[in-house]
Amino acid sequence: SLYPDRIVIGAGDDKVVAQLRTLYQPFLEQSFEPPEFLPRPACCQQVPLVQTSVVSSELIKYAANAFLATKISFANELSLLAEHCGADVNDVTRGIGLDHRIGPAFLKAGLGWGGSCFAKDTAALVRTAGEYGISLHITEAARCANTRQRGHAIVKLQQELRILQGKTIGVLGLSFKPHTDDLRDSPALDIIGRLLQRGARVRAHDPAAMQRTQAEYSWDVEYCKNAEAVAQDADALLLATEWPQYGRLPWKRLASRMRTPLLLDGRNFLDRSTVERAGFRYVDFGRCA
Repeated sequence: SLYPDRIVIGAGDDKVVAQLRTLYQPFLEQSFEPPEFLPRPACCQQVPLVQTSVVSSELIKYAANAFLATKISFANELSLLAEHCGADVNDVTRGIGLDHRIGPAFLKAGLGWGGSCFAKDTAALVRTAGEYGISLHITEAARCANTRQRGHAIVKLQQELRILQGKTIGVLGLSFKPHTDDLRDSPALDIIGRLLQRGARVRAHDPAAMQRTQAEYSWDVEYCKNAEAVAQDADALLLATEWPQYGRLPWKRLASRMRTPLLLDGRNFLDRSTVERAGFRYVDFGRCA
């Protein structure tokens, strides 16, 4: 909040606008002394202000999140095509992201987006447009592509294990993104629900979200104190949330504990060669196995 890309004010009263301008002036001019723990980025010298109507400001907020959600869904659709034609989606997204008109942010293939903002705001845009008799085909497609990506994780596990019923699947990560215990629209929880429906046994670990998951979900999942307990006699591991500590796991020790050392990297987060040298069969999104 100290170094925003822009500040948007939606108001229909000049007095309100004047008060908000005064309130945000130190942020607009970046005239405040930055705290020691969070220095001012070199690129943030002055912050643009967008002054508009209440309706336009609301649409700016929804449209920004819908566009970012669409970028992620587009990367995931590319990952499906890359798997079939033999391309590497990581190279593809890097190649297009270097185009300054596109940019690299939000072009990461994997399980797709979660959280409250993208799901809520894309749904709100679609519903609002529907009230005016308009179809937002791109936003609708982004939502469909995101849901399909979670199902694709199940397909990948089925391709490797053939049958999921009776198999033990370890899930690493429960929150929709790292550094939070927020479970709203978490891809991990959606996938766990699908696994349970197919008769799989599920073990799970998360550095922050296990207590909240246990409180909010009454399903039959074994919650483990660490990743090694998740891996014990498991038929596969799914990395669902890219917590930094998962990048430093003792993969060789985990592989030795498993019934089948199979790892599905749902975030394209890990180094393939490191994991394969540890003895895993490594599967990710957007590359041929």
